[in-house]
Amino acid sequence: MSRPDSAAVAAHADARFDATVARLADYLTIPAISSDPAHAADVARLADKIAADLGALGFSNARVLQLPDALPTVAAERLNAGPDRPTLLIYGHLDLQPVKGEPWSTEPHVATIKGDRLYARGAADDMGGWVSHLAALESWLEVAGELPLNVKLIIEGEEEIGSPNLERYMDAFPEAFAADVMVLTDCENPSTEIPGLTVSLRGLAEFELTVEAIAADAHSGLWGNVVPDVSTTLVKLVNRLLDDDTRFGHLRQEVPEDWRQAAYDVPLTPEVIRKGARLLDGVEPLPARGRPPAEWLWRQPAVTILSTTLPTPDRQKNALRAKASMTLSIRLAPGQTHAQMQAFLEETLLADVPGHARVTLKARPGSASSWLYTPRGPAFEAADRAYTKAWGRPLLQIGVGGSIPFVALFGRRYGDLPLILNGVMDPETGAHGPDESLHLGAFRKAIAANVFLYEELAALPR
Repeated sequence: MSRPDSAAVAAHADARFDATVARLADYLTIPAISSDPAHAADVARLADKIAADLGALGFSNARVLQLPDALPTVAAERLNAGPDRPTLLIYGHLDLQPVKGEPWSTEPHVATIKGDRLYARGAADDMGGWVSHLAALESWLEVAGELPLNVKLIIEGEEEIGSPNLERYMDAFPEAFAADVMVLTDCENPSTEIPGLTVSLRGLAEFELTVEAIAADAHSGLWGNVVPDVSTTLVKLVNRLLDDDTRFGHLRQEVPEDWRQAAYDVPLTPEVIRKGARLLDGVEPLPARGRPPAEWLWRQPAVTILSTTLPTPDRQKNALRAKASMTLSIRLAPGQTHAQMQAFLEETLLADVPGHARVTLKARPGSASSWLYTPRGPAFEAADRAYTKAWGRPLLQIGVGGSIPFVALFGRRYGDLPLILNGVMDPETGAHGPDESLHLGAFRKAIAANVFLYEELAALPR
C-alpha cells in the first residue's frame, strides 16, 4: 500500500467538520445516563446505534459486548494494515452524567451551538472525545482507502459510575483489548490553544466521621456548656484537617522542582480559575502560597465535606443532639494510598476528643487509586509530532485533580504499553455540571491531531 497523504486526510476531515458535529449532536440526543436504572434502555440503545455506525463505517466485528449485571460496552476493530503494523486501541465512553436539578440555560439533551461552543450533556465528556477519533478514522478510509495501522475501539457504557465492570470485560473479552499502544480519550486540555497529555490523577477516599455523646437529644439550655455538643465537636474535629486557607493542611507531597517550575507554564490564571469554577463576583481563588495552581489541583491532597447529618432549618430545635456525622471526600495526591490516608485520619481525629465523646471513622465504598505515569519512548514522540502539526505545539504534560477509575485500571493492567491520555475538554467545559460544553475549535484540532497520530504511530515498529 502506498504511503497515505495525511495532509489530504486532515483536509477531508476539516471539510466535513459540520457533518461530524451533526453526528455528534445525534448521539447526544440519547440520554444514556448510566447512574439511573430508568435510563438503562437508553444506554443500550446508544450502544446499538454506535455499533451499527461502526459496522457501516467498515469496522469488522462491530458488536455490543454484554455481561450479566452490567451495562453494555461497544467493541470494533479494523486490522487490515497487517501484522507488521502496530495495533492501536482507542477507548472512550458513551454514558452520561445525570442532569436532574441542574440549572441549564439550554436543553441538556439537545445540542445547541452558541458562539464557538456546543452545549449538551456529554458534548465533551466523553462523546466529543471518541467522536473526534471516529471522524479521523472515517476520513482515512474515504481518502486513503485504508487505515495506516490496525485499530480497535472500546466504547464503555459505565464510566460515569466508576467503571465497576470494566475489568470483567477485560477478563471476558481479552482479544478486544489486546494492542500495542492505547489512546484513552477522556481527558482535558489546559486551554483551547494548548493540547494536554494527562500523566497523573489524584485518587479518592471517602470516610464517615461520627460523634456520639448522649443517649438522646437533651435540652440545650439545661445541659449546654456542661456536656459535649456533638455538632460543634464534629466541626472542631474537621477543623484539625484544615490550614488557614481551608485547604487540607497535612500530608503535603514533595514534587520535583523541575516539575514545579514547568507547572507555572500551565495557564491556570486567576481569570481562568474564576471563569472555569464559576466564582461569584468578589470571590477570589485561594492564595498560591509559593506553589503553582496546577500543583494544588493535581499533586496535593484535598478534602471536601460531601454531606452531614446536622439539622436542616425545618428540623431545628433547642437541643443538644445525640449524634452527628459527616461524609468526607479526600482527594489523594499521586502516590498516596487509601490505607495511608485512613491511618492519618484515625491518628488525627480520634485522639484527645473534647469530653471524651465517642468518635468513629468508617471507610466508605467508592475509593479510587491515584495514578502517576512517566511518558517515555517513541509513541509519545510520535504524539508530540502529530499534535504539533494540528495545534502548532506539542502536548503539555498535565494532571487531573479528579479520579478516573478506568485510567488506574488500564495503568495496572496495561502499564507496560504506551498509554496516551488525551481528550477534548478544556477549563470552561463544565463537565458534570450545568451547561456542559465543547469548544468547537479544540474539537476541530483534536480531529486533525488524530489523523496525524495514526500515521505517526503506524511508522513505529510493533
